[in-house]
Amino acid sequence: MPGAGYVIARRGLILLFSYVMIIIVVAAVMEATGYTQRIYESIVRESVQAEIQALVRAGRQLSPTELEQLRKDLEVYYSKMYGLIDEEGNPIPPYVRMWILVKNALTFNLGKATKESVAQLASRLPPVPVNELIATVLPRTVVMITVADIIMAAIALSLAPRIAYRHGGLLDRAIISYFAIFNAIPLWWLAMILILILGYQLRIFPTNMRPVSTYMMTFWNDPVNNFVQIAYYAALPIITIVVAGLGGWLYSVRAMVLRIVREDYVVVAKAKGLPERDIARKYILRVAISPVLTSVILSLAYSLGGYIITESVFDWPGMGSLYYAALTTGDTPTVIGLFVVTVGVYVIARFILEILYIVLDPRVRAR
Repeated sequence: MPGAGYVIARRGLILLFSYVMIIIVVAAVMEATGYTQRIYESIVRESVQAEIQALVRAGRQLSPTELEQLRKDLEVYYSKMYGLIDEEGNPIPPYVRMWILVKNALTFNLGKATKESVAQLASRLPPVPVNELIATVLPRTVVMITVADIIMAAIALSLAPRIAYRHGGLLDRAIISYFAIFNAIPLWWLAMILILILGYQLRIFPTNMRPVSTYMMTFWNDPVNNFVQIAYYAALPIITIVVAGLGGWLYSVRAMVLRIVREDYVVVAKAKGLPERDIARKYILRVAISPVLTSVILSLAYSLGGYIITESVFDWPGMGSLYYAALTTGDTPTVIGLFVVTVGVYVIARFILEILYIVLDPRVRAR
């Protein structure tokens, strides 16, 4: 049987190779379809027009000849900036731009966001480096969605094995009904109902969550007060997500451990009179730890991508809102940056899982 270090290194290289291939395929598709060229040409036209209008508003007088020359100079300047032409003014072929795109993605040189609605999520004006934009927005999604997922995972891992242990009972049927009801209710619809009742009518929670970005960006100026304010704004979104998603978590973990509950050694442990908590933790959850860990870690990785509709309903300036703003305005650098980060998060999550599999079950090394 190969050593654990060898197996981990081999699987890490396979995941890294897969990550590079995904980036190459996406870059090839974007360049082959002409999507990036159309977007960049549009950005060049808008940038040139914006520069000329700024000069006109500033009161600068230009003759038609000077205006035309200025327009040509600006077009050359921005075409070089966005990689459409080289230093000699020659068009750069799509297959060359594709590899430039791949190189920039793999070195996290993600360019700059040029759309105002995108840059506003970081409370800045364009252009804004995409790296800084994502680094600003990502913690907000962690505060809202990842925290909610952690709460749901903790509750599910604590209760679901005991529910499965008593499958068919009243609590088991209640959980199945709870899952069926909230699985049919869209999260964004539940969010609007709770905002209406708890925000507008009872005035317990705020109805506009956008100010949370101010407290997060100035967190270290007054950590205690800012933490309280962030918790105040994040409470309703977290409650909504937990209420809507907890049934699914309980049902999924229950289904994973239900087969194990019927094993002979569990029946023997029960016949010996061992405490129910010990049976659930030591005899049921420990055996089912691999699929449970897979579900938990991949769900946490998925949460970093944000929820587009739910964040829009709460006006939460997170990754989902950034996705929406970038896609609707055609901000290509931000779209590519989000894709690179999202795929990278999944590759890292998968690598962590591979390590945990080997630690928890040495037999995996022989496969």
